Amino acid sequence: MSLDTPYRAIFCDLITDQTLDILPLRDVSFDDYIGKAGSMSGTIPIPNKEIADRVKKVREGRTAVYLERGGDLWWGGIVWTSTLQSSGRGVLTLSLQAATFDSYAGRRRIRTEIKYTDTEQLDIARGLWTELTRGGFQIEFGEEASEVKRTVSWRPGDETVYLEALDQLAALRDGFEHQILVYRDPVTGRRIRQLRLGSPQIRTGATDLIFDRPGAILSYSFPWDATRGGTTALARGASTNSNAAAESRPLVSREQVATDLLADGWPLIDLSSDHNEVTDQLTLDSLAAAELGQARGAVVIPAISIRLGGIVPPALLGRVARVRITDEWFADGLDARYRIIGVKVTPQERGRPDTAELYLEEA
Repeated sequence: MSLDTPYRAIFCDLITDQTLDILPLRDVSFDDYIGKAGSMSGTIPIPNKEIADRVKKVREGRTAVYLERGGDLWWGGIVWTSTLQSSGRGVLTLSLQAATFDSYAGRRRIRTEIKYTDTEQLDIARGLWTELTRGGFQIEFGEEASEVKRTVSWRPGDETVYLEALDQLAALRDGFEHQILVYRDPVTGRRIRQLRLGSPQIRTGATDLIFDRPGAILSYSFPWDATRGGTTALARGASTNSNAAAESRPLVSREQVATDLLADGWPLIDLSSDHNEVTDQLTLDSLAAAELGQARGAVVIPAISIRLGGIVPPALLGRVARVRITDEWFADGLDARYRIIGVKVTPQERGRPDTAELYLEEA
C-alpha cells in the first residue's frame, strides 16, 4: 500500500495460515456483509525483479489475504483472481480480486449424504461448515444456540452448493444469520477465522455507536424501493411428479399475504422464489413467510458514510448505530437506532480520507 494508508496487506497460505509476505497494495477497497460474502480489490505494484519474485507467491485459490489497521484485522478472505498487466511504458502491476472466507462455501458442493433429524439449526450450520472445510482450511466455532430444531437432508448427485444449503436453512421462519469473522487472539496474537451465528440475528456490542449529522456523518442515503418488496409471497419447490409422461409441476407453498398492508392501501404486489430441492410443504410455507417478512412493501436499506477514526471498532457488523440527523428533510430531527448489516471501506490514499459506508436496517 502507499505510505499514507493506515492498512497493511498480509498474504498467507490458505490452509496453514502461514504468513507468505506483507506486500504493498494500492487502490484498495473492501466490504463485508452479514449473510453474504464481501469483496476486496487492490493492485500490487511490481517495480523490480525482487518484488516480482515475492508477488509470485500469491496464488489464486490458495492464498488468504488480511487487511490490518492499527494491529486489528479489519478484513480477511481468499484471493480468487489476479491479472498481470504491463502498461505502454512497461510498468508492471498485479490486480487482485478477493472475497471473504464465506465465499468458500460457494465453491463447494455436497457430494455425500447429509441428514439431520430434529437437530438444533445452529448445530446444523456448524456441521455443514465442518463438512465443507474437511481437509481444507480451519474455521473455528462459537457456542451460539437457538431453540429451533430442523429436520433436513441433502443427497449426493444433486450437486447442492454448500452456501445454498446454508442460505436455505437460514431463510426459514425463525432462522438465523451467519458470517465469518476474522480477528487476532488477544492473548496469543494468532489470526482467528470464526463462524459467527445469530438466531434470529447477529448482534455485537453492548452499547450503541452514535453518529450525528452535522458531525461524524459525511453523507447519507435512504433508497426506498417498491420493486424489491411485495404484499404477497409464494415459494416453489421440487417437482413431486413421478410420472415421466405427465407434465412436471413444482410443489408450491400456501400464499402468504400481508393483510395489514392491504388494509392500509397497498395494492397486490407478488413475490416469488424457487427452491428446487425442497419437497416439504411446511418448509415452503416457512420460506415464503420469511421472504415476505423481509421484503414488506417498499424495501429500504439506509446507508451513512463516516470518517474512520479511533472511536470506530473493526467488528462493525451486528453493532447497533444510533443515527441522529437534523437538516431540511429531517427538520424535527431524526433519532433512530439501526443495526449495521454491511460495511464498505475506502482506505485513505493520496490525501483521500479513510471512510466507511455503513448499510443499515431498523434495529
